[in-house]
Amino acid sequence: MSEPRYPCVHVAVPVTESDVVSSVLWDAGATGLEERDATTMDAAAGDGVTLVAHFDEEADALEAVGLVTARFDGRFVPTVEHIVGDDWRERWKAFFHTTRVGERLVVRPSWETHDAREGDLVIVLDPGQAFGTGTHETTRLVMRELEARVSGGEHVLDVGCGSGILGIAALKLGAARVVAVDVDPIAVRVTDENAEINGVAIEASTTPIEDVPGRYPIVLANIRSPILIPMTESLVAHLTPGGVLVLSGLLAEEESEIRAVYDAHLRFDGVRRDGDWIALAYRSEE
Repeated sequence: MSEPRYPCVHVAVPVTESDVVSSVLWDAGATGLEERDATTMDAAAGDGVTLVAHFDEEADALEAVGLVTARFDGRFVPTVEHIVGDDWRERWKAFFHTTRVGERLVVRPSWETHDAREGDLVIVLDPGQAFGTGTHETTRLVMRELEARVSGGEHVLDVGCGSGILGIAALKLGAARVVAVDVDPIAVRVTDENAEINGVAIEASTTPIEDVPGRYPIVLANIRSPILIPMTESLVAHLTPGGVLVLSGLLAEEESEIRAVYDAHLRFDGVRRDGDWIALAYRSEE
């Protein structure tokens, strides 16, 4: 029996443009993304980084090549390569280590140990094939917002839950309930598994946001802008009076576009920045 072949798009870019090219690859449907430099395995020679975007289907990878080529006027030359076999699924673990995200939140991969200091809230995580390890800027930004806004007893809605890390963080900080949704059944399964590892309960499902019942004092959406914009009314409708909406998955250059939409519905309540990425906070009327 032949070994499985997995398509991935390789593209070498300057460090200063890695985030914006990454966003195009995510929008094209990448299921995972690596950033390789001189410190990582299979690194390309020379300056800059090599982005490696993984796709489920060959056609999706080829479409991503066309999108990157067109978006950047041919300045970058993406190629489709293939990974044969399943060993790659474990190799990334060598580069995911225990990370302090905020004042209290610490993310520890399930295969490492950590000497917690007093007051630490340790999240044990195995992201599997789902997005969210606590090392990406957008995840860190939302977790810092949670540290600042969860005081205890809140109900939280996490839209696009990925690995479940944000819901687990909310519960560790004192939230009473987390409802989490994602279009990807793998993300729901990984969320359930990580919640169990951490001794918390998350109500995770693939329920469309429009069909999720209830309103929540905190709503999280760490999703790219092409999805956040058409989702505006659904997210706003799920806020309680005076509730907080935290949006991330956003590049700094996208701030004005997102604010042009959301400022018309909610009161702007601040922005956090981490490198080229931002999180925007909004509050509904009392």
